[in-house]
Amino acid sequence: MLIWPEVAEHITTTTGRPFVANGQHVAGGGCINAATVVQGGDQRYFVKSNDAAKLDMFTAEAAGLNEIAHAQAIRVPAPICWGTSGDQAYLVLEYVEQGQPQPESMTRLGQELAQLHRSFSEHYGWHHDNTIGTTLQVNTPSSDWVDFWQRHRLGFQLELAKRNGHGGKLQRRGERLLANVGAFFRAGRPVASLLHGDLWSGNYTFDEHGHPVIFDPAVYYGDHEADVAMTELFGGFPSRFYDAYREAYPLEAGYEVRKTLYNLYHVLNHLNLFGGGYLSQAERMIDMLLAEVE
Repeated sequence: MLIWPEVAEHITTTTGRPFVANGQHVAGGGCINAATVVQGGDQRYFVKSNDAAKLDMFTAEAAGLNEIAHAQAIRVPAPICWGTSGDQAYLVLEYVEQGQPQPESMTRLGQELAQLHRSFSEHYGWHHDNTIGTTLQVNTPSSDWVDFWQRHRLGFQLELAKRNGHGGKLQRRGERLLANVGAFFRAGRPVASLLHGDLWSGNYTFDEHGHPVIFDPAVYYGDHEADVAMTELFGGFPSRFYDAYREAYPLEAGYEVRKTLYNLYHVLNHLNLFGGGYLSQAERMIDMLLAEVE
């Protein structure tokens, strides 16, 4: 378990403000990490914790949050410090006071996401591997988007699925799809935009002013359509979000097909994390994509 005085001392040395925790409560969150809000005087922090072996995951998350913050497009919780205490790794984040969305809040989310996506790089990927859920996400920089998506996204997840016992049709059809990824980009290669990387409805909120805040990123540089596609995978984004986004950063012809290619990555990852019905969903998506190119 965490040794809270050690965490408090780390906060103190990082911020330069003496911090002694005098209250804490469990916060709602995902299924991966424990989440705690810790308070001392007028200071409050959001602390994520997991097994000590997960320190690299938190280090990468902090780097991703800083990368997004540097773009000055949309708010993220600032990472304060991270390390190990007892048998736990932890990441201390700025506490964001949540508020009610205003009528223009979803419009603003679309606009600010588009602004984030106008932060560009010469290469796809990133200088740091990270995680998507708890799965390793390989971000080896590349100048070839098709190769990057084949090798480090779909191919990587298909290989994990094979190791997890998902062979047969998934692998046979998956190999055929990998050989045809280039067919979805005959009109040209996308620019490399800064992506959140894991943008579903559970990874955004609104602050006390109704301004959007995104968190829990899996950052890399890639096709901006990949982020937009994921917002459609599980729902939770209204039409005004998409209207605002498309006005600020239009989507290219063929997006309705490519979004399945991009969301297949996340469905395969869910198959590898959770199993179950994601196998049939992944197979259906592969069949849909192959029907477009064969």
